[in-house]
Amino acid sequence: MIDFSLKGKVALITGASYGIGMAIATAYSEAGATIVFNDIKPELVDKGLAAYAEKGIKAHGYVCDVTNEEQVNAMVAQIEKEVGVIDILVNNAGIIKRIPMHEMSAAEFRQVIDIDLNGPFIVSKAVIPSMMKKGHGKIINICSMMSELGRETVSAYAAAKGGLKMLTRNIASEYGEYNIQCNGIGPGYIATPQTAPLREPQADGSRHPFDAFIVAKTPAARWGTPEDLMGPAVFLASEASNFVNGHVLYVDGGILAYIGKQPK
Repeated sequence: MIDFSLKGKVALITGASYGIGMAIATAYSEAGATIVFNDIKPELVDKGLAAYAEKGIKAHGYVCDVTNEEQVNAMVAQIEKEVGVIDILVNNAGIIKRIPMHEMSAAEFRQVIDIDLNGPFIVSKAVIPSMMKKGHGKIINICSMMSELGRETVSAYAAAKGGLKMLTRNIASEYGEYNIQCNGIGPGYIATPQTAPLREPQADGSRHPFDAFIVAKTPAARWGTPEDLMGPAVFLASEASNFVNGHVLYVDGGILAYIGKQPK
């Protein structure tokens, strides 16, 4: 029997006070997991806790900067003491800065790399020892289509997500023998607050050019939703994926497989 249950598991989803992280956490809760999340500001943690409570989910929220190794280590120790050893880690916290590369400062580039790549390294490093002792663990990195593709204005984001793909493969290579599986999810263009500016109608009521571009480039002919990521996230966190390791599952409506329509 295929086992998609997460009953009895403790799942840490970073940056999950809203958006994709919250959708994944909600799916995990429905599958039976205990939900733990963090965010960088107390007000975001409080907002997340209230949103989970509205869904009927008893979540545990912590204030923590994923780029601060001391804070991360302290948070993981506190979670282990208060909730239990982390069975599932989703490295979801991330940012994007849409700035042409020649206009981007080195500090801005480093900030994106620090949160989107160094953060997953730091949090994974903190949870792996207990996973090794327990003899199992699931690490899921939220990658991106930019793990495979480039596009104007996202040089730092693409560099970080490309690096995260390779970090995923290396964690799988290094810790697979301990029954730890590390995989990635590569969302396509998902309708979230982060992408809202790309979908805003123009002053004349027409579609935003980028919105029209993405819909035309996607065989599914729509933006994805956070809910589209729920099933894949549960699969990669469950016993059903125990022999899947070092893989990035792209949930993109087919965009990476599609060359696009021939111009008329």
